[in-house]
Amino acid sequence: MTDLDIDLVLVPVDGSEESHEAVDYAIALASEYGASVHALYVLDEEVVRAIDHGVVDESEVADDSEAFTDSVARRAEAAGVPHSNSIAYGFSTSVKTVHPGSVVLDTAEELESDFIVVPREPVSGDPGEVLGKAAEYVLLYASQPVLSV
Repeated sequence: MTDLDIDLVLVPVDGSEESHEAVDYAIALASEYGASVHALYVLDEEVVRAIDHGVVDESEVADDSEAFTDSVARRAEAAGVPHSNSIAYGFSTSVKTVHPGSVVLDTAEELESDFIVVPREPVSGDPGEVLGKAAEYVLLYASQPVLSV
């Protein structure tokens, strides 16, 4: 068996139940390898457009993402795993190459992530569950090992 050298596990999240499960796997993996976890909260197209058009208050979105990342922090701390987080738009109204998957991979490169845990596509397809769109892209193009849960 190959020994993995993992210092940072990136887990993209969107607030969905699948994201909670992915966080649990990321924390367990980080705990096993003495690594830290970074939760990347990815905003979907509908939310980005709503913010740009003033339909949704950006502070409400910030509160929702903060509540989720606080949950990640509590769980990581309970497991003794160092953690950090960030937020990113998974869509741009002005740059066509911005895609949730590319945002995840760009963040993985910027942070020098060693491993990515990505939620599988949700069965429900509810709005706001952006990571289903990104999972296949990340699985195809990541240079790091990827676990899809």
